[in-house]
Amino acid sequence: MSLIAVAASYGAGDRMRRGVFDSWQWLRPNDLSDTDVRVVLIDDFSIEKFSSWPWPRYHLARLTEELTKRGAKVIAFDIMFPEHDRLNPDAIVSLYPELGAVAASEVKALRPMDFGFGLVIGESPVVLAHAGVSRAPADQLPLADSPISGKLPAAVDSWPGELAAIPELDDVALGSGLINAPPDADGIIRGVPLVQRAGGRPRLGFALEIARNALDAESVEATPTSVKVGQRTIPIDHRGRMRIHFGEFPEDDVISAARLLLNDEELPKDKFAGKIVLIGLSAQGTFDVAATPLASEWLGPLVQAQAVDSILRGGWLIRPAWAEPAEWAAGALLAFLALAAAIFGKWYRITLALAFVAVPVASWLVFTGAATLLDPARPLLIGGGGVAGVAMGLFALARTERERLRDALVQERISTAETEGELQAARSIQLGMVPPRLRLQGLDPRVDLDALLEPAKSVGGDYYDAMKIGDDEIGFAIADVTGKGVPAALFMAMSKALTSAALSRMQADPAAMADAINRELLKDNTEAMGVTLLLGLLDLNSGEVRMVCAGHEDPILLSGDKATRVRLEGGPPLCAAELVYPLERLTLKPGETLVLVTDGVTEAQNEKQELFGSKRLLADGALRSGTAAEIVDGIRDHVRNFEGEAEATDDLTVMAVRYIGPA
Repeated sequence: MSLIAVAASYGAGDRMRRGVFDSWQWLRPNDLSDTDVRVVLIDDFSIEKFSSWPWPRYHLARLTEELTKRGAKVIAFDIMFPEHDRLNPDAIVSLYPELGAVAASEVKALRPMDFGFGLVIGESPVVLAHAGVSRAPADQLPLADSPISGKLPAAVDSWPGELAAIPELDDVALGSGLINAPPDADGIIRGVPLVQRAGGRPRLGFALEIARNALDAESVEATPTSVKVGQRTIPIDHRGRMRIHFGEFPEDDVISAARLLLNDEELPKDKFAGKIVLIGLSAQGTFDVAATPLASEWLGPLVQAQAVDSILRGGWLIRPAWAEPAEWAAGALLAFLALAAAIFGKWYRITLALAFVAVPVASWLVFTGAATLLDPARPLLIGGGGVAGVAMGLFALARTERERLRDALVQERISTAETEGELQAARSIQLGMVPPRLRLQGLDPRVDLDALLEPAKSVGGDYYDAMKIGDDEIGFAIADVTGKGVPAALFMAMSKALTSAALSRMQADPAAMADAINRELLKDNTEAMGVTLLLGLLDLNSGEVRMVCAGHEDPILLSGDKATRVRLEGGPPLCAAELVYPLERLTLKPGETLVLVTDGVTEAQNEKQELFGSKRLLADGALRSGTAAEIVDGIRDHVRNFEGEAEATDDLTVMAVRYIGPA
């Protein structure tokens, strides 16, 4: 029976050992309350306040300057920069072909944002992330020598090539490290590589390079079992990995990048003084998810942050070379006691019971007291085989099946996270297609214009647009594509592109533009989708509005606190048929506001399946005089309060055009 248990230990020992050690960490997580590591995340709030990812290098330069000003010891970007900033002067000129030759040459003469970011990095204590890859780019310049000496473990992770940052950044940074951190076979990260090879060269892991600069160490000395940086010697396994004792990272030490860029006064001035700062991503559709012993979904920057903290404060776990022989010896002792108990009776049975209790207790005590990993499962399995081989065999099979199901669950969660990430990326792209609110509010001092779009699903079919036409006119549009989800989003993208093109060329005939959009959409509309559209042109000197309505909600005129629906003749939604839409006129007095909404406002439902409706919009105090932003936010808040706990069933889009008057 013991031989069966020994064979089972060989077959499933690694999985069982990982499960036990994960349980120890779950019962006794590492205390990170005194960590000197701070994590700055480019989160959803940061994306909302500034721009969609990837950010222009200008924002990243400002973030770096702010952290340097606040006294950060090391600033590490858990973000790759292998490509130049997409908003370089040549790209900007190509996006605006209508620029004159003089203006285009002036724009091209501007220094790229990469240059400015490089200047900031050169004046700041910045560490950049590299990655081991199957093949490095052919045009990549030779990399600097790594500050590592000694002999690496024989089975250290090796990569044929190394993907570096662009030279403008890499050449001026304090250092760089490989960000690769492959999980174990079950998809869980339990440690990070401190040393690796890339392109045949020894390379430091990202966390160790950060710690090296934090300790002001010139080099790192490696052996097959440890690395030494400064006065610290960190044990590593045969792959060059340090095992991490994970803990819950303090919430106060995870800061939104927007708070720094906006100079949040509630953020302590000394929050980063003398600290190590990791900058990473957590916004929806951008972040990397890792499974750890404490959670199935963990942000990648937090894993690196814990690795840096472990190096600096000694929070690693040890699996000594004598651990496995000791476990086999303990198993043999239990098997002998089982045999002795069967032969000699009571006192040996008591001793056997105490020995079975002592093994996991000893494993727990050395884990909590010496951060040492001793596997109690193997001795118990071998000893249990001596007591009841058949029962223990069944237990081993059940344990293996449970591990298989857990692996399947991890893979399913990873797959779900990838799918969710793709949908959230699509949502970010969709929201990036409509003009940001700050840009709308600065179109012209003679008009106060604002709008917002909140898709009901991950992606949806509403859109809006507005732009200045010539010196004295503002063109605007709001639309709703039939359907929901990805098909509506794709048709919305095509409709939005046609609408933007029409607005940019619209002179004084919105009706002709609506007819042109309709004819283009009818060409390839094989799915018989439709678009409701309200297209308008505001004369900034006279306040006259010329509009075309294609099946859309009538606009609302807000004069003071009096709201009146403007009845338009209009026509059917676009894509219904080829026809000429009537041009309709309205004159706004200074201070009056034209409010446009989609049916996501009027058809919003609460828990009782009641509709918000047009009457409630006009009479429930949802419309009150104020700035365009206040009007838009007020409508959105009234609708959401009305919905309560009910899930939104349609995209919500609101636009307010408040006429200030001629200059």
